[in-house]
Amino acid sequence: MTTVLLCTSHSPTAPTLPADLAAAGFTLIATVGECDKLVQAVVRHAPDAVICDVLRPSAEWFDATRMLEKTQPVPTVMFTQDVDATAISQAIDSGVHVYVVQGYGASRLRPLIHLARARHLKALAQRRALEDMATRYEERKAVDRAKGILMRTQSLSDDDAFRTLRSAAMSSNQRMGQLSQHIIQSAQAAESVNRAGQLRMLSQRLAKLHLLQSAGVAEVDPAALLQASVQWVEGNFALLRKNLSEPTYGDLLEQVIRTWGHLKQALAQGDTAAVEEGAEALLLGAERLTGSLESAGTGSPLQVLNLAGRQRMLSQRFAKFALLASLEPGESEVSRKASEGMRNVQQEFEAALTYLNSIPLSTPAIHDDLGGAGVAWLQMVDAARECQRKPIARRATHRASLAGGSETLLTLFDRLSVHYEHSMQMLMG
Repeated sequence: MTTVLLCTSHSPTAPTLPADLAAAGFTLIATVGECDKLVQAVVRHAPDAVICDVLRPSAEWFDATRMLEKTQPVPTVMFTQDVDATAISQAIDSGVHVYVVQGYGASRLRPLIHLARARHLKALAQRRALEDMATRYEERKAVDRAKGILMRTQSLSDDDAFRTLRSAAMSSNQRMGQLSQHIIQSAQAAESVNRAGQLRMLSQRLAKLHLLQSAGVAEVDPAALLQASVQWVEGNFALLRKNLSEPTYGDLLEQVIRTWGHLKQALAQGDTAAVEEGAEALLLGAERLTGSLESAGTGSPLQVLNLAGRQRMLSQRFAKFALLASLEPGESEVSRKASEGMRNVQQEFEAALTYLNSIPLSTPAIHDDLGGAGVAWLQMVDAARECQRKPIARRATHRASLAGGSETLLTLFDRLSVHYEHSMQMLMG
């Protein structure tokens, strides 16, 4: 060590210290007179050691050395006349490596600074050891959590999950803890996207079930499904509040929750126009939230999950529009707008279904459910067409077919969303 920064008060204990440092072979690169300039001076000059020469150090001095220890650790010596034991304890706690009371002497400068350096290096080694231990502990916890995710989503044993993690870490040149943390974050992001996407679907399902109840379609028990859907919405809000960052997504989530309050009130009052308005507002807010969550993630698997989840919503939206059209004469304004909505939804649904069938992100279960969804979709579209062709008095059977078909599609695409959410491509990125 050759360079020293001196911080001294107006009444120093060692007035000849600058000359003594030079005589001992040290270069005094800067001197500061106030303790609040200490950290700034150390950052600027990067000395090999700091010497504080102060008659009686105040709390401000110890605050300065404590901040120095946190931000720019450096060997620190303090010369003082304060023999109070409390001050000595404060000095050690604040990062002073050598605290010299009434003992300054030119001949002792080099060994004192060497002592400060040795204690400084030991403190750094201890800190690194503690940080390394903490890192290993956190990584071990992450590995256990990641194993749990793989065991649950891939039906693996504990040993198989560990081997999968180890193999993936080696092939991707990552530590197991690093990969495990990625899996945990991917699983949480996928779950959040899926749950936020379910809110879109539920907005349209609730409006559909309200229409079924109003039309007296009892085959699917709309009252029971309404109650279950309300509980579903509120369960998703509870999970999203737990999983999502309040500073990042709190405003979007709270806006959707407020919108849900309006829709819930409209459902309780049985006001069809208000239900439709509330459902559209909830759909818009949930779409915004889901899009933000997808954009924050990385890789195409989240996009695929969002797309598959959106198919749930489109199946319910198509059924809602078909029911609206079935309850009105074909020449009415409501029927005309509902028919236009059906056409738009059909185009969007079928384009997405074609895409999902074409991508390599697939398993036998995904392939089977996509095939079943294609058949159920064609059956529901056919029921909607038949419903529009029949006189209003003869549409009840086709309304029941619409209701059943939309619930079948909901089940299939909800299951598909879970397949995508739990896929290895999703978890491993």
